[in-house]
Amino acid sequence: MKHFNLLKKFLFVLFVGLSFNMISQTTNGTVTDESGNPIPFANVIEKNSSNGTTTDENGNFTLKVSKLPTILVFSSLGYTKKEEEYTSESPISMVLSEDGVGLDEIVILGNRAKERTILDSPVPIDIVNVKELASSGQVSIDQMLNYKIPSYNASSQTISDATAHFDPADLRGLGPSRTLVLVNGKRKNQSALVYINDTPGKGEVGTDMKSIPTAAVDRIEVLRDGASAQYGSDAIAGVINIILKENVEYTTINANTGITTKGDGFIFDADVNTSFNIANDGFINLTAGFSTQKHTNRAGEPGEDVLFGVAANDPVWGDWLSDNPDLGMTVGQPDMQKGELFINAGIPFKNGNGEFYGFAGLTIRKGKSFALFRAPYWVPDPHNLLHDAGSEYNGFQPSFETNIFDSMDGLGVKFGLGEFKIDVSGTFGINTVDYTIGNTLNPDLGANSPTNFDAGAYKFQNLIGNVDVSRNFGDFSLAFGIEARNEKFTVEAGEPDSYFGGGAQSFPGLQPSNALEENRSSFGAYGDVEWDITENFLIGGALRYENYSDFGGNTSWKFNGRYKLGSNGAIRASISTGFRAPALHQIYLSNIQTLVSGGTVSNQGTFNNVDPVIVDGLGVPALKAETSNNISAGITYKLTKNFYVSLDYYNIKVDDRVLFTGEIGYQNGGPGNPNNNPVEEILDDYDVTSLKFFTNAVDTETNGIDIVANYNNIKLGSGVLGATLAFNWNDTEIVGNITTPPILEQNGYEIFNRKEASRIESSRPKTKGTLGLNYDINKFHVNLNNTYFGEVTWKHTNNGLNGGDFGNGPIPINDEDFDQTFSGKIITDLLFGYDISDKFAVSATVNNLFNVYPDVIDTKGDFVTDLGGRFKYPWEVNQFGFSGTIIKAGITFRF
Repeated sequence: MKHFNLLKKFLFVLFVGLSFNMISQTTNGTVTDESGNPIPFANVIEKNSSNGTTTDENGNFTLKVSKLPTILVFSSLGYTKKEEEYTSESPISMVLSEDGVGLDEIVILGNRAKERTILDSPVPIDIVNVKELASSGQVSIDQMLNYKIPSYNASSQTISDATAHFDPADLRGLGPSRTLVLVNGKRKNQSALVYINDTPGKGEVGTDMKSIPTAAVDRIEVLRDGASAQYGSDAIAGVINIILKENVEYTTINANTGITTKGDGFIFDADVNTSFNIANDGFINLTAGFSTQKHTNRAGEPGEDVLFGVAANDPVWGDWLSDNPDLGMTVGQPDMQKGELFINAGIPFKNGNGEFYGFAGLTIRKGKSFALFRAPYWVPDPHNLLHDAGSEYNGFQPSFETNIFDSMDGLGVKFGLGEFKIDVSGTFGINTVDYTIGNTLNPDLGANSPTNFDAGAYKFQNLIGNVDVSRNFGDFSLAFGIEARNEKFTVEAGEPDSYFGGGAQSFPGLQPSNALEENRSSFGAYGDVEWDITENFLIGGALRYENYSDFGGNTSWKFNGRYKLGSNGAIRASISTGFRAPALHQIYLSNIQTLVSGGTVSNQGTFNNVDPVIVDGLGVPALKAETSNNISAGITYKLTKNFYVSLDYYNIKVDDRVLFTGEIGYQNGGPGNPNNNPVEEILDDYDVTSLKFFTNAVDTETNGIDIVANYNNIKLGSGVLGATLAFNWNDTEIVGNITTPPILEQNGYEIFNRKEASRIESSRPKTKGTLGLNYDINKFHVNLNNTYFGEVTWKHTNNGLNGGDFGNGPIPINDEDFDQTFSGKIITDLLFGYDISDKFAVSATVNNLFNVYPDVIDTKGDFVTDLGGRFKYPWEVNQFGFSGTIIKAGITFRF
C-alpha cells in the first residue's frame, strides 16, 4: 500500500506539472486505394512509437503526433505498407497500392516500444477490426470473438444462477481466469462473480465481456501466447486488447431486431457512436447503447418425474403431468436488458510532445433466468402465497434476477522526455452483481414469507497505477515500467428472510457469516528489450517481478525470436514462464446453494479458504499462485499476392491450478449420524448435504495448433470474393496426481472426481474451425460463415450408484457406461447487406441457418444426467447454445 500511495502522489504532481504544456499538433487526412476508394480501418502509426489511430468508414483519420516533421506509417490488410514524412499540419492524402492479403498490418499489443507488423511480430497476433466483428453476425463482443477466433470459446448457459448472465469465456481451453483483458492497453477489472455452478470454467473468475459495447470498439487484438512477463498475472493463455474508437467522421446509428424461428428469444438493440473536437484538436468519442433480450425455452418433455418418483399415470398428479409435460421448466437464454455509455478522449500538448487521454465506460444489465420448477408435489403453497385461495395450485417457477453494474475509467498522460517516451496512467474498475430471488417462498416462514427476496450482492473493484517508459536505439528497443494495484472484494448479506431456516427456495440468501470486505495490494516492475540483429533476425526478452500482500512474489521471464523468410514470411518462437494470482473471490467466497446432489435436491455449502472449518478442520492449505511454462513456435508466409497461411504450435504447462472441488458429502453415515467422520460432522453442524472449497490441487498440460489461411481480393464476376479458413486443435490433460488434503484422503474422500476433471479436459471442443466467405459487388455485400464446434464429452461422477434410489433401490454401475460424447456440429450464418446510399444501409442476418442443435442427452438410465428429463440438450458441456435459427434485420444511418 505504501508503494501505491507514492505512485498516486507522483501521478498528481506529474499531471499538474504537465498541464501547462497542453495545445495542439495534429495531422489529418484520407487514405484511399489506387481507384480513389476510401480504405476504412487502415492503421496510421507514428514511426518508432505506439502512437496511432485507424481511419473511419470513409478512410478519414486524425492523429496527434509528438513532433513535426514526423514519419507516418500507413498499413491495411491487403495493401502495401507505406511510410512518408510530413512537415506540417496540412491535410494528408495517402494512396495505398493493393498487395493481396499482405502481412503488413501494424499491431501494438506485445510491442511496447516499437510498432511492428503481423509479419514482424515474434508471437502470433490476430487483429479483428470493427468490420470483421460485424461480419460475424453476432451481437456481443464475446460471441463475435467466439465465431472469429477458433481458440476462443464462449457459450450461453442456463439454470446456473448468475453464471447464465455472464457466460464463461476462455482462450485455448485454459479457463476464464487465464486470459488477460485490456482496454486501450490498460488492465480491465475482473467480474465480481465466481462461476460455481456446473458449467465450463467452474470455480474460476473471468472478465465481463458483455460489458463492452460493440459500437465503441475500433478493433480487437488477440495475442495468442503467454505474456505474464510483459503484462503480469492472468496472461497465461494470452491477452485480448480492446481498442476504442477515436475520431470518426460521421455519427453512426445502428438498430437491429430479431427472433428465433420458434417465436421466442426476441432481441432488439440500438446504439449511437459519434465524436467531436475539443481543446485544440483534441477529441471525445461517445457511444451510447440499449438492448433487450427475451428468454428462450428448450426444455425436455419427459411426461413423468422420475426425480421425485411420480409416474405419468399417478392417480394424484397424472393430470398435472399431462398438462405440464415439460414439468414446468424454462431452459434457455435469460431475459436481459442492457444500457451502456462509453467515452474515449484525448487532448494533445501545445508543443506536440504528448497528450492527455482518458476513457470511461458504464454498463448496467438487468437479467432474469430461471431455476428448477417447483412442482406442486415438491414444494406446497399451503398459505396461498403464489396462487389464489380456492384455485388449483400448479407449482411455481423461481426466478434468479441480477442487477449487474460494470465500470472502467482511465486517465493518463503520454509525453516525451528527451528520447524517451513515457506513459503514466491510473485506472479504476468495478463490477457488482446484486441478486433478487423472485416468484418463490421460504417455507420456514409460513404465511409470513415474502415472494421476492433480496439475496445479497458481490462486488469487486481495483485501482491501478502504471508508469511505462520506452526508447528506441536504432535496431535496439527498450521498455520498462512499474505497476501498483489495489483490489477489493465485498460480499453483502441478503435480507434475513432470504436465509431464515432453510432459506428461499432455489437460492438461500447470502448470510451475515458470508459477508466480508477483503482487499490486497500488489506491486510489479518489468523490463522488455528487443534487438534487430539483422534486417531479418529479431530476438527479444522480458522480465517481470510482482509482489502480492497476501501470498508473496513471483518472477516471470520470456525469450522470443523471429527470422524473416525474405519479404513474404517469417518463422517465430517463444519460451516463457507465467503465473496467476488466486483471485480474492476464490480465497474468500462462501455461500449455500440449492443443487441436485446424490440424486436429490439439497443445500450445498461453499466454505472459503480462510475458514477455520477448512483450514483447521480439514487441513486445506492457503491458496498460492499458479505457475506456467509456455513454448510456442510457428511460421507465417504469403504464398501469393492474395494468399497467406500461418501455422503455430503451443505447449502450456500449468502447475498448482486453483480448482473448486467436487461435492464432498456423507459416506456411511447421514444427516444426524456423522459416523465419527470429521467431514460429516461439519455437514451436520452447517445443515448441508455436501461441501466444497478452493485449493491448489491440479497440474495440467495443454498442446495445441492454430492454422489460419486467408485468400482475398479474388475477382469474381463484377465483384470481389474473400475467404478465410481458421482452425484450432487444443488438448488439455490433467497430469500427475490430484493433491488431496491428508484428512480427507485418510477418510476415503476424492476431492476432484472424474466429472469435475472432465470439465477441464473435455467440456470445451478440442477442435474448432471457421470458414468465412465474403462477397462485395457494388453496394451489395454477402457473408457466409461456417463454424465447426468439435465434440465434447460429459463424464459421469464416480459414485458407484445411479445417483440415488427414490424407492427403486441403488443400482451399481460402471461410471464410464454413463458418459456421453456430443458430436461436433457446423453452425452456418448468412448475412446480407445493402448500401442504399453513403449514409443509409440495411442488413438481414440468419444465424444458425440450418437450425442445428446439440445432440440430445442420452441418460442411459441415469436420470440425474438430465434431471429426470427436464433437460433435452447438454447443459454442463454446452458447445454453442440451443436457441436454433435466429432471423434478424438491421439498419445503419450516418450523418
